Amino acid sequence: YSRRWDSNQSPTTAPSAQPGGDKLKLRLAGYPRKHNEGRVEVFYKGQWGTICDDDFTLANAHVLCRQLGFVSATGWTHSAKYGKGTGQIWLDNVQCSGSEKGVEFCESRGWGNSDCTHDEDAGVVCKDERLPGFVDSNVIEMQVDENHFQEVRLRPVADGAPKRMPVTEGVVEVKFKDGWARVCGLGWGPKNARVVCGMMGFPSERKARNLHSNIRIHSVACAGNEVHLSVCPMEFTKGNVSVACPGGVPAMVSCLAGPQFSHINGKKRKIKTPSKVRLKGGAKTGEGRVEVLRNNQWGTVCDDRWNLQAANVVCRELGFGSAKEALTGARLGQGIGPIHMSEVQCTGWEKSLWNCHFKNITLGDCKHSEDASVRCNVPYMAYEQTMRLTGGRSPTEGRVEVAAKTGNGTWVWGLVCGEGWGTREATVVCRQLGLGYAKSGLQETWYWETNNVTDMVLSGVKCTGNEMSLSHCRHHAVVNCQKAGSRFAAGVICSDTASDLVLNAPLVEQTVYIEDRPLHMLYCAAEENCLSKTAAKANWPYGHRRLLRFSSEIHNIGRADFRPKAGRHSWVWHECHRHYHSMDIFTHYDLLSVNGTKVADGHKASFCLEDTECQEGISKRYECANFGEQGITVACWDLYRHDIDCQWIDITDVKPGNYILQVIINPNYEVAESDFTNNAMKCNCKYDGHRIWLHKCHLGDAFSEEAEKRFEQYPGQLNNRIS
Repeated sequence: YSRRWDSNQSPTTAPSAQPGGDKLKLRLAGYPRKHNEGRVEVFYKGQWGTICDDDFTLANAHVLCRQLGFVSATGWTHSAKYGKGTGQIWLDNVQCSGSEKGVEFCESRGWGNSDCTHDEDAGVVCKDERLPGFVDSNVIEMQVDENHFQEVRLRPVADGAPKRMPVTEGVVEVKFKDGWARVCGLGWGPKNARVVCGMMGFPSERKARNLHSNIRIHSVACAGNEVHLSVCPMEFTKGNVSVACPGGVPAMVSCLAGPQFSHINGKKRKIKTPSKVRLKGGAKTGEGRVEVLRNNQWGTVCDDRWNLQAANVVCRELGFGSAKEALTGARLGQGIGPIHMSEVQCTGWEKSLWNCHFKNITLGDCKHSEDASVRCNVPYMAYEQTMRLTGGRSPTEGRVEVAAKTGNGTWVWGLVCGEGWGTREATVVCRQLGLGYAKSGLQETWYWETNNVTDMVLSGVKCTGNEMSLSHCRHHAVVNCQKAGSRFAAGVICSDTASDLVLNAPLVEQTVYIEDRPLHMLYCAAEENCLSKTAAKANWPYGHRRLLRFSSEIHNIGRADFRPKAGRHSWVWHECHRHYHSMDIFTHYDLLSVNGTKVADGHKASFCLEDTECQEGISKRYECANFGEQGITVACWDLYRHDIDCQWIDITDVKPGNYILQVIINPNYEVAESDFTNNAMKCNCKYDGHRIWLHKCHLGDAFSEEAEKRFEQYPGQLNNRIS
């Protein structure tokens, strides 16, 4: 229905929404919804509010969708379809022509002048296509009603006792604008506890004991699949009630931690069965692109209809709490390979994402630019309290200092030895401090300001890059640092985004062949050490070398451009090939025996890192011609064709047999990436002395553990037929 304003009242144009000409802020809210639809909320005079559906039209929706970064609207909704908002109803009787730059330029009653209730909140459905260059959050999160409460916490029962992290049991407390209060335990059940435990980062709950206290929320009635306590029906204690909570018993919960956070005798609980869901590419524990295992191969999930309920199932399945955010549009980087699921619909009670309703992907349904991601609630572990960065130019960089216990039991700050320090160690530091991805791991920090902390308290640190804390990495039992002093202390530079390189495995399989190349054509290759050692003993320029050749197409599927670590001033000019090398070793090429012994190898310096091609709508940024900048842009790839020098392995001395071809990008971790597990590619290889065949080429993390074991135990082919 529509309610018109009085005919005697002339419509007015809404005044500028932000003093000083600041851009008006809008967001899509509501639950459940997709990322391109929802209740429209406007930020004005320091407060979020809604728009009434009176006189609402598709033209209004077009203007709002463009302001939100979408190309257009496909529809609009009335009567609070996405739930009732809170606070002010900022705009009413909005009438746009469709050409306005923002809703603030459309006709309306004026700011805050409305005769509507929140039962009439308007929503929009935008076309799922972004405006070029629009910086998009692509986040579906729970909008908390601040008039209800803002935060939830567990207060441990035994005050004064030493805290063991994480805190899994305690009294439920909620934060209002005027302080913290407790919830009445009368009628408090396991469904309520499940919601609270999920918010605290735990996948499930267990029975808790009760005690007495002061109460503010009288009763809560969760269904159990909510992602936040504030969306559960609840009754607040009224001021004129003599007994706020009969018996005065506050609600308590006891949560069961997931395997990553469960410690039994100091050791983490083992995961019984490998999960068929995983997260990739996230900076923090409990976040990343969602990937699922099907037919022994990992693939991504399309973001069509992706929402908090589906994200909730993923988070709990992986041993985390409920979902904090559901992200769309490859917000945490694009995957590569198959897309296994689309239009996932969950209730929130499913044990696995595979138990939810979903559609199989058909060709053309989805692209990796639509990969779904999640951010989960994880238990608070206080890891950041034992580490800090000092001396840097910004809070995201500096010399690493860690808290160490002295012989008399006191804690002091100390330095970390820079010897052997690298990108993977820096990755753990940035994660521990909540500063995103590592950009650099520095072995010397003499150029940063120093303080009175000069003692080395940690040395020999070696991390895999997956640890949650530096204390989980290997290190010397007794500090042993050859270069003492703060100038040789380890440092880091952290970043919100990172690159992620992967090789196009099928292309390697399709382009492989053998060439017998005359020695007189290999002088430049020999100069750059692209031939095996026996080539030095050959009768130059007579004879030839047998080369296993193939093309390498290297994609950047991360969220930051891949740039060489060294600046242009330190690139090395190679006169023979007449180009600059920005990285000494960009890829390793190895031919391995079935038991893993290296029988031949090759390497590829970065002849030239540039954008050969890009996805539609992405512009090339890097080109090597005329001493140009080198790198690989996000959503672009660099192609090293099979017919360029050093794009081979010299197999002159290799006997016929069955082998494994292995290619590793960025093998020395010289440049930081969001994920190093996908940098290696392997293929089964058969060489009969005249011809060569590759099959089952795959990235190092593309197969299930079972399929990878079968690959490694492959006995070899008897012929060139691949079943």
